[in-house]
Amino acid sequence: LRFDEQVRVVVFKSQVKGVFCAGADLKERAKMDDAEVGEFVRRLRNLMDEIAALPVPTIAAIDGYALGGGLELALACDLRVAASSAKMGLIETTRGLLPGAGGTQRLPRCVGIGLAKELIFTGRQVDGDQAASMGLVNHSVPQNSEGDAAYQRALTLAKEILPQAPFAVKMGKLAINKGMEV
Repeated sequence: LRFDEQVRVVVFKSQVKGVFCAGADLKERAKMDDAEVGEFVRRLRNLMDEIAALPVPTIAAIDGYALGGGLELALACDLRVAASSAKMGLIETTRGLLPGAGGTQRLPRCVGIGLAKELIFTGRQVDGDQAASMGLVNHSVPQNSEGDAAYQRALTLAKEILPQAPFAVKMGKLAINKGMEV
């Protein structure tokens, strides 16, 4: 995707109804030794960084649960759209873990340091409307009977981006991202 000049916007969605991404398989992770866990987390963090670094806008369509690494995936995207019924949270502390794929850096940039700390320390889950009110998602929409309301809104948003000058959009993303590092 990084090198395909035809790609102008990337929308991330799930094929599983009611779940955007439920995070890591903790049963699988429990079978790993410390070295394997370290490698797993490193590769996951690299994947999220690669998604965040895509030169085109990325949109997460959250039509269901986005927990742990699933929310970290959504946070790696530039924009997030959620169904009002979606459930999101960095729930790792409820499992004796720490968000390891960039959530501890990306969540504070979205919602502010104090609220990010509260959400991470408590492992609290929020719905789409709560997420919109705190700036975690750009839009919250009522879920439809097909279960893809967030995806449909994400497509509408992508269609608003498509007519804009591709180079200007890419440079705008790069300028914002670099400016956030200053």
